[in-house]
Amino acid sequence: MYKNPSPTVDTVILDQDRIVLVKRKNEPYKGMWVFPGGFVDYGETVEKAALREVIEETGMKVELLDILGVYSDPERDPRKHIQSTVFIARPLEGEPTGGDDAAGAKWFDLDEVHNTITLAFDHDLMVRDLKEWIKKKGTYWSNKDRRESD
Repeated sequence: MYKNPSPTVDTVILDQDRIVLVKRKNEPYKGMWVFPGGFVDYGETVEKAALREVIEETGMKVELLDILGVYSDPERDPRKHIQSTVFIARPLEGEPTGGDDAAGAKWFDLDEVHNTITLAFDHDLMVRDLKEWIKKKGTYWSNKDRRESD
């Protein structure tokens, strides 16, 4: 039997200097904040998975704008090797309300998150990369090897 990473998606919903975070309802990291996301279903594209997970966890509709990066460090999730394609999206309609496996969802000021909130998994790294993306430096190969070369 092959041991392969499991594909997931996360979506940064960005509105000027605000982002949407969801509070985890389940372990690991129950009660901590993360970007909306989850596992890609069999037969589903990562783009469709991102849109589905955003609706399920926040009740919002979004438009995907770009890929922030692919986060594939084998240590990024305590459950198993999980690789995430992280999208940047803009809100189209709705206000964040927690649903599915999100205990809550709300807007946060980007600087507040970066300076005062500890996020689960490697989502702090995603926030750092987002701040660079906003400066127009492009997408990221956000894995352990890249971080060690910073």
